[in-house]
Amino acid sequence: MSMRFTERARRRMVALTMAVGLALGMAGCGGGGNDDKKPDTSASASKDRGSAPSAQEGKSEAPLAELKGRDGLLLQITSAQRDAGGFLTVNGQFKNDGSDSVTIPAELRGDETEILKHGTSLGGATLVDSKGKKRYYVLRDTDGRPLTTTGLTTIRSGQTIPVFVQFPAPPASATDVTLQVPTFSSGTIKISG
Repeated sequence: MSMRFTERARRRMVALTMAVGLALGMAGCGGGGNDDKKPDTSASASKDRGSAPSAQEGKSEAPLAELKGRDGLLLQITSAQRDAGGFLTVNGQFKNDGSDSVTIPAELRGDETEILKHGTSLGGATLVDSKGKKRYYVLRDTDGRPLTTTGLTTIRSGQTIPVFVQFPAPPASATDVTLQVPTFSSGTIKISG
């Protein structure tokens, strides 16, 4: 019985450590105001705000990349920041440029069995370092949940929903990488930090 408790405690500690690291990474990226909320609640937080941008969003520069999806759905990448723990956090937003509400495609989660168990997410995203000839997949916690925004469903016309995806960080020599997301065009992004 103590062996089971130790394993469960270890898993919770790893998940807590990853959550704290993720929260610290998000704090530096203007995600504040969520306090103790999990990243997957960002879709509902945006829903409450509607399409009105925050003061910080309204003054932001052009996105690093804009990936085009179906039915007027865009994925605008606003930052790709290396974290001290060896992670790369990519932040952005879905934007519905179409005239009708759009369902976030389920294909975004990819086709890996572990990720499929956890609902709609950006778990199918990959980063490609063409110089280093490597592909990086979305990180997962000890229960197989992808370290991305989850619980994505529908986005109204004109609405934006903030999202994030976390990858293992490519080597410091890799400054430009290609982000690939199922059902979207690919885009090259510049890594900072």
